[in-house]
Amino acid sequence: MPTFTGINHLAMATGDMDATIRFWRDLLGMPLVAGLGRPGYRHYFLSISPTDMIAFFEWPGTRPLPQKDHGVPVSGPFAFDHVSFGVAGEDDLWEVKDRLAAAGFEPSEVVDHGFIKSVYAFDPNGIPIEFSASVPGTDPRRTPAMADSAPSGVTLEGPNPQPGHWPAPTPTSQDQRADYPGEGRELLRPERNAWKK
Repeated sequence: MPTFTGINHLAMATGDMDATIRFWRDLLGMPLVAGLGRPGYRHYFLSISPTDMIAFFEWPGTRPLPQKDHGVPVSGPFAFDHVSFGVAGEDDLWEVKDRLAAAGFEPSEVVDHGFIKSVYAFDPNGIPIEFSASVPGTDPRRTPAMADSAPSGVTLEGPNPQPGHWPAPTPTSQDQRADYPGEGRELLRPERNAWKK
């Protein structure tokens, strides 16, 4: 199995990059670490932690989402409910709540889920967001638990990957591996860095 290191980046969309940067960088303190763009298109990255980022595409005509409360079921095509950002502890959670409230973003009360405590809100794009502090000694990544009253058979197989359900991959040989140039290579060109001019 591959070794995962976290969420490299979660890409979302905005019609107002400046308001988005003001919220994520200036209100919540996530550094803006990379920006790509040209007229009519931007793709900016903000650092959450040493291994995780969020990114936003700015596309003309993109409008904020209608607000849907976190976890409320919907029907029809749907793929994303909310994203939760981990904070180091309960004091950090209260600081986020206070910052959101002071800026008029109407955070929820602190909700105690037993293994995490959370605050819910929406960013300027209507994206449903959660901030979560782990409750010490209750990390399900270390001690998995299944409390579904009607778990499926697949679920009852346990927390670890189960072999034999997918075809075995044929490894790509070294001489067949190739990289194709993509957007972002300009970040490596010092003359393109607007912060260094």
